[in-house]
Amino acid sequence: MEPTDPVASQPAPSVTEAGEGMTAGRRADRSESLGEALLGKILDSAHSLPPHLIGPLVADVVQRLGGRRPQVLLQDYGQLLLVPLPGEGLTGGEPQVIDDSEAGRCFLDAAPVEVPQEDGVRVHLPLLDGGDQVGVMAVTLDSIDDDDRRLLFRISGLVADLLVTKHGYSDLFFNVRRGEAMSVAAEIQWSVLPPLAMIMPRVAVAGILEPAYDVAGDSFDYALNDDVLHVAMIDAMGHGLDAATMATVAIGSYRHARRAGIGLSEIYAFMDRAVAGQFGPEHFVTAQMLQLDTTTGRVQWVNAGHPPPILVRDHRVAQRLVSPTTLPVGLGGAEPRVSELGLVPGDRVLCFTDGVVEEHESGGEEFGEDQLIDCVNRLERTGRGIRAVTRSLSHTLKRARGGQTSDDATLLVVEWRG
Repeated sequence: MEPTDPVASQPAPSVTEAGEGMTAGRRADRSESLGEALLGKILDSAHSLPPHLIGPLVADVVQRLGGRRPQVLLQDYGQLLLVPLPGEGLTGGEPQVIDDSEAGRCFLDAAPVEVPQEDGVRVHLPLLDGGDQVGVMAVTLDSIDDDDRRLLFRISGLVADLLVTKHGYSDLFFNVRRGEAMSVAAEIQWSVLPPLAMIMPRVAVAGILEPAYDVAGDSFDYALNDDVLHVAMIDAMGHGLDAATMATVAIGSYRHARRAGIGLSEIYAFMDRAVAGQFGPEHFVTAQMLQLDTTTGRVQWVNAGHPPPILVRDHRVAQRLVSPTTLPVGLGGAEPRVSELGLVPGDRVLCFTDGVVEEHESGGEEFGEDQLIDCVNRLERTGRGIRAVTRSLSHTLKRARGGQTSDDATLLVVEWRG
């Protein structure tokens, strides 16, 4: 027989007894610690803080912690650079290359990176919001311990939330992130997009668009509603403003239908009527809509003239998800058949637009799906997270095409984590 724990065997005190005991004894210490004061300063200021004062707030909080040379680095739209946010008290400097810097390593791995220096330790912390990577916060301390790490991580989380919240009503962060002139069509597309990444316990999503500053007809959307992830990828015909306008109508009608709680076939029909009614019978949008039950891993999808997705399992391409297809949205196709597949934990589904595989290499043939699959297999072997792999895949494909992207080339990866 196991020995009896004399404490565990006693009945737990009632709420009344516990309250009386606390009243009779010494009350819990409610004085403000340094950590609470620093976090409280951010929270207390957040509601009415103008966007341009985020930098000075960060600098003040870091200084109180004993930090020096604070930086807030934001990802540019091309996902190539981390650009310093201007602000009184913040350290400026040149943009840092994501693939060749300690800040970039922090950004790609979404994990703190500490670099010993002559005057202390340079600490880089990911600015995370729901798994989306806003950028990196950096600060130099004389030394660092676990208490510092915990507090800095919490501060960086609040700073990320502030940046995301304030982004909606200021051009400051947009201008910092814009590395080159952006077309009007691209401005429209970026305003419609959801966050490029979402990392949750059961499911993760990551997407990227090329050319970032001139994208027009490609777009995607997703939403996690209770246990179901809804995903759509589209490619509107044409280029420029016409394509961007058509893509906006397609995404808007998809969201409207999705929020009405109807099935995939009905969503297709609703989008088809919206595009045809607005643009006429000679305009169309290829589309792919998916629904993933995040509790079971069961994924359903319909294909409207879009390239079939690719299933990645055990870090290798397992199969192309070829399925019955119907006409693109806007051409009045037949009711699409819904395809189904059971995923296993760790599976990734890669969706892409035709610009990814139809681009011609310099003086050569089309890039093609075989090369796409080879690139996926090589990058999957690195074992990196979905956001880093999606970004690397897009940039690798662009380099393999000789840096050319004459058509939009969009990637969207969904990972079922189980």
